[in-house]
Parts: sequence; structure tokens; C-alpha cells
Amino acid sequence: MDLVKEIERLKKDKNAIILAHYYVRPEIQDIADYVGDSLGLSQKAAETDADVIVFAGVNFMAETAKILSPGKKVLLPDLEAGCSLAASIPADNFAEFKEQHPDHLVITYVNTTAEIKSMSDICCTSSNARQIVESLPLEQKIIFAPDKNLGNYINSVTGRNMVLWDGQCHVHHEFSLEKILDLKNLHPEAKILAHPECQRPILLVSDYIGSTSELLKFSSTDKCNEYIIATESGILHKMKQTSPTKTFYPAPSDDPNCVCADCNFMKLNTLEKLYQCLKNESPEILMDEKLAKKALVPIQKMLEISEKLGI
Repeated sequence: MDLVKEIERLKKDKNAIILAHYYVRPEIQDIADYVGDSLGLSQKAAETDADVIVFAGVNFMAETAKILSPGKKVLLPDLEAGCSLAASIPADNFAEFKEQHPDHLVITYVNTTAEIKSMSDICCTSSNARQIVESLPLEQKIIFAPDKNLGNYINSVTGRNMVLWDGQCHVHHEFSLEKILDLKNLHPEAKILAHPECQRPILLVSDYIGSTSELLKFSSTDKCNEYIIATESGILHKMKQTSPTKTFYPAPSDDPNCVCADCNFMKLNTLEKLYQCLKNESPEILMDEKLAKKALVPIQKMLEISEKLGI
């Protein structure tokens, strides 16, 4: 059976759209209707007229799509596709953290559960975090959660002193500065491009810092021909497609068993699972209506600010 043809047939029959993150397997990116980062995917989920959304990503992304499109059927190929960053912020603990800072506005990354979003004032992504923070008065006290590396970066470029939750993405947190510098020595002309979820020492040696989509855009428009990429390795597929004459090296991690940084959760998405998911319309993301409405408020604020700023 040709899985790609069957997926295309089912998609047409069911008026379905496939949304995929840059970090999923290349073969899924190639058949998706839209491939993007968290901000772009949220925007697409909000505007699609499809009856069925198949989200090739991780569970918080599918949850966000359901929150934005409650009347649509949202499917996730594998319910085990979680997120280490979202798991780093338990709701009970965060509620206690908020109580310790009662006069602070809460900005949370979209890489969180619906419950955490429901406790937030504004959501953000790595594409718009700086602009959202800068849209607020300087005197506004802010809690930023859950990624401390992104929060530290935003503090450094805005001059803010946001209170940070101590969370992290294991993929971005585990890049090895020593190994990256060794790779740079082997390829001295290569520019280092890093995601702001990386630790500060990685960012300090980088030539460009940006969200996944920003790294892609930079690599396609910059005149350099070699790059060391410090983010999840899935983006290299799109970078190579966009700039076939350029060379991309995945930044090494501290993991001795892996030379690159893979998100095992993202890689749980396969063509077979995508086919079965679309065929059986399962697993389906179902949400408590009251929770979804509360979680929608900070997401809408994020989208409104992004639209106003032209992001």
C-alpha cells in the first residue's frame, strides 16, 4: 500500500488538513499542508476551514489547535508524543509559584498544557516572545514560564527582570559548548545559528539567535554557505530543501549516544501512524469546555498582539 497516496485520498475525502512541526520526520513534512513553528501552526489552526485537523507534532500543539477550533475534530497520531518542557511545569506547583508573586502578569510559552495556559495572562512563542514582552509597560512585573533559557535571553535583550520558572527543553538544554566549538574548528567558515531555548554559553558563541522559522529564514537569505544548527535536527530537512547548495551541520549534544539533537517525542509521528489516525479518526483530542475557554484567552491575546505587530 502506498501510504502517501492513501493519506492524500483520506485527506480529500474527509476535508482534512495536516499541520506539521519542523521537528517531525522529513517524510511527514513533505506531505503536510503546512509546516511551521509554534506560532505559525497556531495561526493556521485558528484560520483553517478544514473539518479535521491532523496535528503531526506533540500533544500541547494539538491541544492548542482544539482550543482555537473547538468545533473541529483534532487528531494526534500518537498520544504519547509529549514535551519535556511542558512536563517541567506541574500545574499545582505553578499555582503556588503564582501566589508568591501576586502582582505579576503571567506570560507562558505555548509549550504548556491547557491547564497552565488557563492560569496565564498572555501566551507567547519563541518567534514573538520579545515583542510581546516589549509591548508591556517597563514597570509591569512579569512571570515568564516555563523555559528559563528563553526567559534569560528575553531578559538580556529587553533589559527586563522577569521572574523565571525553572523549566527547560531537554533537546536545547543539552547542546555541548565544547563539541560545538570543536565542530566550529573543523568548519571555521560555518556560522552558528541557535534557538533561544539553548543555554547562555551557546548563545554567546552564536552568530544568529532566533526561533525555528527565523533560523530557517536566516539560513536561506544569508550569504554564508555553511551553518552549525543548534536546534532540533528536524529543521535541517527544510533548510536543505530551501538552500540545496549550502551545508548544514547539526550541533552536537552532551549525549554520548547521539551526535545530534533529536526530540524523541516528535519522532513518534510516523507515516503509518498518520495514516491510521486519519483512517480511524483516532486518537482524537477532547477537552473540557470550561478549561478550553479559559486557556483560549491568553492564546487570543498572543495572536492579537502578533497580528498588530505584523509578526
